[in-house]
Amino acid sequence: MSDPVTSAGLTHFDGKGDAHMVDVSDKPVTSRVAVAEGYIKMARETFDIISEGRAKKGDVLAVARLAGIMGAKKTPDLIPLCHPLPVTKVAVDLTLDPDLPGVRIEGTVKTTGQTGVEMEALSAVSIAALTVYDMAKAVDKAMEIGGIRVMLKDGGKSGRYEAQ
Repeated sequence: MSDPVTSAGLTHFDGKGDAHMVDVSDKPVTSRVAVAEGYIKMARETFDIISEGRAKKGDVLAVARLAGIMGAKKTPDLIPLCHPLPVTKVAVDLTLDPDLPGVRIEGTVKTTGQTGVEMEALSAVSIAALTVYDMAKAVDKAMEIGGIRVMLKDGGKSGRYEAQ
């Protein structure tokens, strides 16, 4: 009888169902990329404050961009079973969207390694969104963070994934 955890393809559990770090030592080193996205919705007044550069803590988007980059680099310190990887690129783009109103966030991470960088891209977006919240919470505690997901993953044995 097969174990339901491992037969479901959950690689971070062993045959007994215990959590473990996946052994990637036999995997080839390949170029890998991941792109994640998310958003933070806010009140129109908060959007205006950020878009007009009137936030008391400073340039919200610039600080959030740096925080997202740092978040990607710190991913293995935050996610217990994540491998430390030689990240070769992190880009975090924050776009003001008056229709939300709020900020759309995209994080792109690249490496040449033995495992993918999806978690780093997701961390970049999450930390950038949390930083926007932190910088604007004095005027809007009801901001909503959402839609965080992997949009693209390429490289490695499983090949290319693109979200619909």
